[in-house]
Amino acid sequence: MSIEPINTTPITQFIQQVKGADSSNSKDIRLDIATAKSLAFTLGIVMGRLNGDLEKFVKENSGGGNENIVISMDGGSNWN
Repeated sequence: MSIEPINTTPITQFIQQVKGADSSNSKDIRLDIATAKSLAFTLGIVMGRLNGDLEKFVKENSGGGNENIVISMDGGSNWN
């Protein structure tokens, strides 16, 4: 299964717009609805992909849940 690359251009454009506004000491930025929708959809796709990748990573590295954890307690006899 090949993973389709994500077009992150709307995110890059938004970051550049914020940088430009910051450097010119603007108090706000404005996005038309088409740009805002494109940015929102791109962020949704990116977040969904990251969530899927995280779930896959956890599943692959969980060891099947058969890990044994041993805890030893000495009652505090070595406390300094």
